[in-house]
Amino acid sequence: MVDALGIAVIGFGWMGRVHTQAYSRVRHHFPRLPLRPELVTVAEEVPGRAEEAAERYGFTTATRDWREIAADPRVRAVSITAPNFLHREIGVAMAEAGKHVWVEKPVGLSGEDARAVADAVAKAGVRSAVGFNYRCAPAVESARDLIAAGELGAVTHVRVRLFSDYAAHPDGALTWRYERARGGSGVLGDLASHGTDLARFLVGDIASLAADTAVFVPERARPAGATAGHALASGGAPGPVENEDYVNCLLRFASGARGVLEACRVSVGEQNNYGFEVHGTRGAVFWNFRRMNELRVSRGTTYQDQPVSTVYVGPGDGEFAAFQPGAANAMGYDDLKVIEAYRFLRSIAEGEPYGATLTDAVRAAAALDAMAESAERRGWVDLPAT
Repeated sequence: MVDALGIAVIGFGWMGRVHTQAYSRVRHHFPRLPLRPELVTVAEEVPGRAEEAAERYGFTTATRDWREIAADPRVRAVSITAPNFLHREIGVAMAEAGKHVWVEKPVGLSGEDARAVADAVAKAGVRSAVGFNYRCAPAVESARDLIAAGELGAVTHVRVRLFSDYAAHPDGALTWRYERARGGSGVLGDLASHGTDLARFLVGDIASLAADTAVFVPERARPAGATAGHALASGGAPGPVENEDYVNCLLRFASGARGVLEACRVSVGEQNNYGFEVHGTRGAVFWNFRRMNELRVSRGTTYQDQPVSTVYVGPGDGEFAAFQPGAANAMGYDDLKVIEAYRFLRSIAEGEPYGATLTDAVRAAAALDAMAESAERRGWVDLPAT
């Protein structure tokens, strides 16, 4: 028997839409999932946006006040896709109301915010998921398996990059993303949070780090009205960009491996150029998000002049078989969110964690806080042991 699970989505920009579509598709790909998500309520403060979402995607009701969802007995699980400054308040309220929560990274403005939501979830005994979608790529999971099996030998050094041009245009609107009070950090929370999670997922805990940050577009125009995504706003009153466009960070892992993480949101000519290189004593593995379903792998015993092969992931890797029948059939970004939805719902059904949880968000947030501290005082910062 398949039980219905009432779902609410709070915040309906691009990410709210992606979550909604993931719920709608999840049982197409995972038909044995013992829960059937039902879209009950969508909340969005921008006038008319929630009603439009309800009509388009089939939510039963729409509201501008997310607080109504906490008191709604029809809703058992909530996606929190609102701006960062609302994550803590909404996350804690939903957990205290007994709702399971799937919240987008970075979960608030700081490590303190992430811990507050994690504590509320633990106290309430509900399940959680966090939007670290890149770890869900079957190629990334395959790379982790190679590393864990010792196929590369002992990991020596790692490089993680996340370059994008979404904020490169000088006429990009001064939205909440660029304000400390509502966005918190800049590229740290947006892109480096993914990079930190990937580094931990692949290699293990980060012991210490040293970071440098910069703002390259110091001023932007204020938008005249509500925005979605990365809108332009030329001609508006200018205002300061309050958080960083760029971060470069040296990493020391608990295992003894070394690493470099670099992220930038104003990289002209770069569209979602995300990936990693992991080197070990006997081999290496390389992944590029723009070729999401491929790995480049070098392994063997020759050490010098050892060849690199391209491997196409297939049904034996991660959740690939739920989407495609054979290797080299492509998966896309939205499929990663379907995997997140599946693991979130499976966690609820089975009472066990699957995929990234708020524990991972707290650890990533601790690293981001350490990066900000390091950049400010220009020195190495130790991370708390886990």
